[in-house]
Amino acid sequence: MNSTTEQTRVPVSVLISGRGSNMMSLVRAAHDSNFPAKIVHVISNRPDARGLIWARAQGITTTVLDDTTFESCEAFECALHSLLVASGVELVALAGFMRIITPKFISYWKNRILNIHPSLLPSFKGLNVHTKTLEAGVKIAGCTVHYVTSELDSGPIIIQGAVSVLQQDTPDTLAARILEVEHEIYPLALRLVSSGSAFVVNGKVVFDNACRPDARLIHPKLKFL
Repeated sequence: MNSTTEQTRVPVSVLISGRGSNMMSLVRAAHDSNFPAKIVHVISNRPDARGLIWARAQGITTTVLDDTTFESCEAFECALHSLLVASGVELVALAGFMRIITPKFISYWKNRILNIHPSLLPSFKGLNVHTKTLEAGVKIAGCTVHYVTSELDSGPIIIQGAVSVLQQDTPDTLAARILEVEHEIYPLALRLVSSGSAFVVNGKVVFDNACRPDARLIHPKLKFL
């Protein structure tokens, strides 16, 4: 592996609205000086987001951009865009950011915004994912890291992680098990993108020849009853 210098590491901003557990997984991965990205800024649209306290303790710059204080969505996104530009970031990672982002904002950051969703997309988009999963009776669930596009939860898929659905699962138990995998695949996806190993071609993510063939799917061993 080529060594990574601080100057070549890709600066990333993480957007959160709550506890920011996926933000934490990215920060912990980026503590490795050989990780090709560095988390330089954590932004929340909610002043009471618990993840802000943790990020500050790590020495990361944090900003509250309270969306309730803006007169319009356009005004909020204009302020957010200006903040990201001023921070000098090249990638944006959504980690429980509870806002729908408009196509105009996404166009400014095309193929530079990542998101993690708690299903194996394109199945079960939107909210109440784990309830939908159990109601559908599927036997395998999981999570997906993808690029953000103007269509909800439909951007090019970077990496996915799978878990088995157990007969006794509730939405909460399934969510907890999937969250563990989220914390594994989001740093991997950020590594792939920031190192240039994964990129978008014709609306799909492709990998360079040096990338492991199994890099796009994490599949823990099945748990039996």
